[in-house]
Amino acid sequence: MRILWVVLRKELLEQWRSYRLVIVGVVLLLFGLASPLLGKYAPELLRLALPEGDEILSLIPPPTVADAVSQYLKNITQFGVVLAVLMAMGSVAQEKDKGTAGLMLAKPIPRGIFLVAKFVALALTFASGILLAAIAGYYYTLLLFEPLGFAAWLGLNALLLVFILVYVALTLLCSTLAESQVVSGGLALGFVVILSGLGAVPRLGEFLPGQLNTWAAALVTTGGEPAWAALGVSIGLIIAALVVAWLVFQRQEL
Repeated sequence: MRILWVVLRKELLEQWRSYRLVIVGVVLLLFGLASPLLGKYAPELLRLALPEGDEILSLIPPPTVADAVSQYLKNITQFGVVLAVLMAMGSVAQEKDKGTAGLMLAKPIPRGIFLVAKFVALALTFASGILLAAIAGYYYTLLLFEPLGFAAWLGLNALLLVFILVYVALTLLCSTLAESQVVSGGLALGFVVILSGLGAVPRLGEFLPGQLNTWAAALVTTGGEPAWAALGVSIGLIIAALVVAWLVFQRQEL
């Protein structure tokens, strides 16, 4: 545990010095702030942007808290996945390319701890960013619409974090497999496309990470049915990605 803490502290310091922590926090905070505003004023923007905006606006029902939640989910998931790929694609590939991974592992530091520390540091970075977004989104939804259930809002953001961490883990695996950040990023985007495509398949999509977003929306709006199978598969994908990354990393010469 002491070795894990030492390596984790180094990774967290690197997250700060490389501005990854700041970038993730600022981007997610901005979308947390903007989502309720877009949910509230999107119809008005539509009216101003289109020549027949008044007629179209009359056909659109007044915005509700569900619109704010929908905007929040859409923005955080889309940009969260993009950030997950960008922040994690160089985690291992860059260190292998520069030779710093070999220096670290010569300490000696077990390769499994090396990878786990990187994942935990990224997880804490995204947890911090989602916390900021959640506070901002909750406050502006309260101002513009109505109070949200605190427990439901907390559950929604916890599910968002799990969803994003799936792509963090998969990108970390790609970074372990690849020799460069570019290749790593390309492989990670391939996973994004594959999971998105499979998620659109009837029945199958109910077991994939994308279903977590449906569950998250239902927590705050209708209650809905929980998607425990999708949560289990998501956690399983995270664990599987880390295990495969460790097995591959064990056999690589640095």
